[in-house]
Amino acid sequence: MIIVDERLAQLEAAGTPIRVALLGAGFMGKGLTNQIVNSVPGMTLSAIVNRTVDKGLSVYADAGVEDAVAADGGSLGGALELGRPVVTDDFAAVCASEHIDVIVDATGAVEYGCQVSEAAIAGGKHVVLMNAEVDGTVGWALFQQARSAGVVYTGCDGDQPGVQMNLVRFVKGIGLRPLVAGNVKGLHDPYRNPTTQKGFAEQWGQDPAMVTSFADGTKISFEQAIVANATGMTVERRGMRGADHRGHVDDLVTMYDVDELERLGGVVDYVVGTQPGPGVFVLATHDDPKQRHYLNLYKLGEGPLYSFYTPYHLCHFEVPNTVARAALFGDAALRPLGPPTVEVVTTAKIDLHAGEQIDGLGGYMTYGLAERADVTAADGLLPMGIAEGCRLVRDVSKDQVLTYADVEVPVGRAVDRLRAAQQTPAGRG
Repeated sequence: MIIVDERLAQLEAAGTPIRVALLGAGFMGKGLTNQIVNSVPGMTLSAIVNRTVDKGLSVYADAGVEDAVAADGGSLGGALELGRPVVTDDFAAVCASEHIDVIVDATGAVEYGCQVSEAAIAGGKHVVLMNAEVDGTVGWALFQQARSAGVVYTGCDGDQPGVQMNLVRFVKGIGLRPLVAGNVKGLHDPYRNPTTQKGFAEQWGQDPAMVTSFADGTKISFEQAIVANATGMTVERRGMRGADHRGHVDDLVTMYDVDELERLGGVVDYVVGTQPGPGVFVLATHDDPKQRHYLNLYKLGEGPLYSFYTPYHLCHFEVPNTVARAALFGDAALRPLGPPTVEVVTTAKIDLHAGEQIDGLGGYMTYGLAERADVTAADGLLPMGIAEGCRLVRDVSKDQVLTYADVEVPVGRAVDRLRAAQQTPAGRG
């Protein structure tokens, strides 16, 4: 959005920057801190919230910020009022602070992320999620809270879902109807685990579990689920098509049945190995033969599907654009359109046994698959965002999708409360 840069420049000149608090000082949080501190006028990173305060201070220092201070709930307000960057483990105090405008969740944790989002909304803060797992599990419930509070709840640019939605909006804006929203992956192997991904993670300074969630398909399932929920699209089948296509993305226009896409109302999907990558694509159609003539002249082909793509996604580099869109224009890059159309369901990565406790996302025990929300509800399937910490009450075979009947769910979690609210008639409305 080109208008963002001029508005940020005005804020910089006026000395009234957007005040951001970042939740999570991991790999993405470190990159975003450096980006805001050194490359974004009109925006300041006022606070980092991390369970390990020293790590947050280190992230500030890596970005060249030497005056950041550790603070607790009692000292936080005074430091922020003086303009001192702060690091704390008290997310509630930050979410309630009058000196913060936008909360960015870069944790990747579902339960913690739910607590943070609710606290931020209650505190009147816009919420920007680098946490597709929260959005794909209880996004509709949180969006409704945000709407009632008059704040923006949004996924972010840079992550592939946000880049897809930018492309969807562009394509719709020039009069075409999107029928496929897609994600380009380099690898998909549902049986990867933190041990197999340890070397890659160490090479890039990333967390092995997070890297595993990319490789085993869990992350792609959450990303495409939230795109579906933002567009009203669905999936062709459980797990999506996920074709291995080593050619150009433009070739994909011949690989779908347009009548079937129309019947389904559009689908989300992903491809492996397609060029150029790793980006996103939208396949769209146009009903007007006059405009189809022009599209052919402009080298997009004869239709009925036309290919549009962005050949990259720049993760933390683009997140400040979303922060600015939310704070300055009330615009969400990505948010639920209505009740979920697609969920992510828990699938056994190995044979599981009664009495075991399910580990976290990107772990050794489960992977996620995108599934229609009506099927998830009708069959009592266990959402992937619910699975961590559940205890198995019976054996489950490898590649079997888990149900609620297979597990005992921990008590007192925010994610389960939000999930229950989302599924009530009022929550669905």
